[in-house]
Amino acid sequence: MRNKFMIIFICIILLYSIISNSFSVCATKNELSECFVLVEANSKVIISSNNENKVVPIGVMSKLMTIYLVAEEIEQNRLMLTDTLKTSTYANSAKGATIWLMPGEEITVDELLKAVIIGNANDAAVVLAEKISGTENEFTEKMNKTAKQLGMINTTFTNCNGFYDDNKQLSTAYDLAILCSALIKYNFLYDYFTCWRDFVRNEQTELVNTNELVKSYKGIVGFKTGYTEHAGYCTAVAAVRDNATYVAIVLGNEDKSDNLSLAKSLLDTAFSQYKIVTPELPDKIPTEIIVKGGLNKSVPVEYEKIRNVVLPNSAINSVSSKIIITDYVYAPVKKGYKVGEIQFFRNDKLMFCVDIVTKENIDEINIPKALNIILKKLLTF
Repeated sequence: MRNKFMIIFICIILLYSIISNSFSVCATKNELSECFVLVEANSKVIISSNNENKVVPIGVMSKLMTIYLVAEEIEQNRLMLTDTLKTSTYANSAKGATIWLMPGEEITVDELLKAVIIGNANDAAVVLAEKISGTENEFTEKMNKTAKQLGMINTTFTNCNGFYDDNKQLSTAYDLAILCSALIKYNFLYDYFTCWRDFVRNEQTELVNTNELVKSYKGIVGFKTGYTEHAGYCTAVAAVRDNATYVAIVLGNEDKSDNLSLAKSLLDTAFSQYKIVTPELPDKIPTEIIVKGGLNKSVPVEYEKIRNVVLPNSAINSVSSKIIITDYVYAPVKKGYKVGEIQFFRNDKLMFCVDIVTKENIDEINIPKALNIILKKLLTF
């Protein structure tokens, strides 16, 4: 009897273990639930999204920050595409996708960028990181610092390539959209991002891009696709048409085809259903306002740059504007002093404001200054 109860008890334990593991698998899949965002690149305005601020593993998408920092170095002339870098033993030890760089092997920055962008090469990423910061750890600190500077408040990097600790490389769809919007300004990278197939190391190593959209999507300028166990399939793409630039990010998809299809669909929606417009200004914007108690009776004013807005095609005519400005100011007046604003509305909802500011300094008048002005006028007769 005792043995019988023991067998039943063991069966219950085994059954509980199976059920528990099943729930564990489900939880893991829920963590990979789809996160996506579609933004207009210049304004970062969100057009469509789902879980865009959910912090999830991003794996090898971390290389986008590595590429961004390399592009910064090139723009500042601290690094040239023709520069030749030497492979360290540490870089040679990189696993996963590599171009099999050997210790001491020399390779140009141009080929390293090809390897990272087209071939997702982990060893090439390390060579670039070591050149910029000395060590990968120091470069990772730079990655995290730059992320915060860009406004990527929910992002954490632990290495330069994302292959290792892929569950600790964390970000959001919106944070990656911010990064990609910043990457777009480096148009010398477009040829790398949109290349389907190339070779490096004296054509010994073939590179094939996993981002299939580069072969067919009109106006595409970047960026990359990737897969790791914890991050799932991820895609970051951007396209430009008719001076409109949109970025689509899709994270945590369990199917590569679905991932790419959603990214393409998001871009299609942006180009077919939205327009980027410059709102019209209100009539009769003052060019100057009265100054009381100043050496001049008025001060010229100007308004700041009007930014573009993204609107559905059906809402193009729903934008209006109005001006709010003071009748006068008291001296002294400093250049750049806000005297009003232009407000822009979509229907009755305020979208944004533009400040109206003074263009000059105006001193306060006093007896010595008044006498000086009178004297100058007398001398001109």
